[in-house]
Amino acid sequence: MVWYRRNLLPGGTFFFSVTLADRSSSALVDHIDLLRQAFRKARLRHPFAIDAIVILPDHLHTIMTMPEGDADFPARWKAIKAGFSYLLGKAGMTMPRRRNGDYQVWQRRYWEHTVRDNSDFERCANYIHFNPVKHGLVTTPGAWPYSSFHRFVRAGVLPPDWGGDGRIDAEGFGERAT
Repeated sequence: MVWYRRNLLPGGTFFFSVTLADRSSSALVDHIDLLRQAFRKARLRHPFAIDAIVILPDHLHTIMTMPEGDADFPARWKAIKAGFSYLLGKAGMTMPRRRNGDYQVWQRRYWEHTVRDNSDFERCANYIHFNPVKHGLVTTPGAWPYSSFHRFVRAGVLPPDWGGDGRIDAEGFGERAT
């Protein structure tokens, strides 16, 4: 068996792709308030900064920065995933279970990339903000409500019409092409 090694860099900044087990589900946007609640609870127990994020129906992408001296992003994802699954169950949603009894809401793993520098951060953030357009959910990044794109516009980092021509140079990140 091949063992995957994660780059546990204390205080590091990381890009993540996290996906639901059922790729036809829209649970993340259908239950956005529960997902936000799961993130808030996880951040209370295990602080981290969300530098950029987009929530799509069946997956999400985020850039997360760990606190100085802390590299344990696996604990954050465990708390977020478990918290969201728990809240869905509490809200009455029926979910399949794995053989061990865990809810089968999320894919077991997630994809992670260590952000190396400002240029890499910009590339990752651009990918995040353009993702709803890439998946055909909207025609411009500003039309998607579940994105930090709007925060970047308010801060003057991106213009409101950014990505409106339907092109961007930010491919990859382990996601299947659509």
